[in-house]
Amino acid sequence: MKLLLLGATGLVGSRVLDLAFADPRVTAVVAPTRRPLSSHPRLVAPVVDFDNLPEDPSIWTADAVICALGTTIKTAGSRDAFRRVDHDYPRDIARRAKVHGARSFVLNSAKGADVKSLFFYSRVKGETERDILALGFERTVIVRPGLIDGPRPEPRPMERWAGRVLSALKPILPASVLANRPETIARAMLDAAIDALPGVTIIPSEKLL
Repeated sequence: MKLLLLGATGLVGSRVLDLAFADPRVTAVVAPTRRPLSSHPRLVAPVVDFDNLPEDPSIWTADAVICALGTTIKTAGSRDAFRRVDHDYPRDIARRAKVHGARSFVLNSAKGADVKSLFFYSRVKGETERDILALGFERTVIVRPGLIDGPRPEPRPMERWAGRVLSALKPILPASVLANRPETIARAMLDAAIDALPGVTIIPSEKLL
């Protein structure tokens, strides 16, 4: 299987990349990024400008797509910039992949994603889900983790604090509120991309423990 991976330098995407290299079912990975990746025999990693996506079909031709693109409003610098990364880029790349024959699309979304949400973050995530589903891939998988408990390149002290609290309270908390590990999310996404069953699947946070 040839995989198109978006967000390969991020917390979840980097784990997906490692798992894909270790999985004999994945014959090739195309991972367009803003900065170069380390070389690997099964990796093609073009450096692209996501605001001006190239039309080269070799970049967008794959059997399945895993999208782990994501940022925060603080990191992006504004609500508009956040929306470009978390909504526009996934949607625009999904369109290209669909045209070039991709059958499956796996999206790393978020718990609480809802187009009607009062919270901007959750509303954008819901809009991304809606627009990916509207493209009609043979198989669409929406993964909705809660708090992702793992090291990040940029400081997120509140997330680290929340992760520690949830970890300490794990024995008494319901599964639906526990933090999710990036390795577990990545494994669920890769397995979903390889699974050829048609239709739409939602994977909630409690299934990612």
